[in-house]
Amino acid sequence: MASASSSSSERVQQNPRKPNLGLFANAMKRKDSFIHFFFMTGIFLLSMRSLGQKYRINDLQEDTSSLREEKESLSQRMNTIKQSLLHEASLDSSGLFASRLRLLFGEEPPASSSSN
Repeated sequence: MASASSSSSERVQQNPRKPNLGLFANAMKRKDSFIHFFFMTGIFLLSMRSLGQKYRINDLQEDTSSLREEKESLSQRMNTIKQSLLHEASLDSSGLFASRLRLLFGEEPPASSSSN
C-alpha cells in the first residue's frame, strides 16, 4: 500500500501545476481556436439579429394589412354618410343645401362669377 501512495505523490511532483496564463497569452497560444470562436459568435449574433428582423417584418406586414382593412372600412363609412347627407339634402325643396353639399364634396364645379 505504501508503494501505491508514493507513486501517486511522485506523479503529482512530476506534473507541476502550469503557471496561470493571462487571457491574451492564452489566446496567442491557441490563436486558431479563438479566431474560430469569435467568427462563430459573430455569425450567431448576426443570425439572431436577422431572426429579430424577420419577426419585425412579419409584424409590420400584419399591421399593414389591418391598416388597409381599416382604411377601406372608413372609406365605406364616409361614402355612406355622404350618400345619406345628399339624400337628405335632395328632400329640401329649395335645393340650396344640396348644391352646397355637392360643392363641398367636389361633385359640382363652383359657379364662376363673371363681372363685366
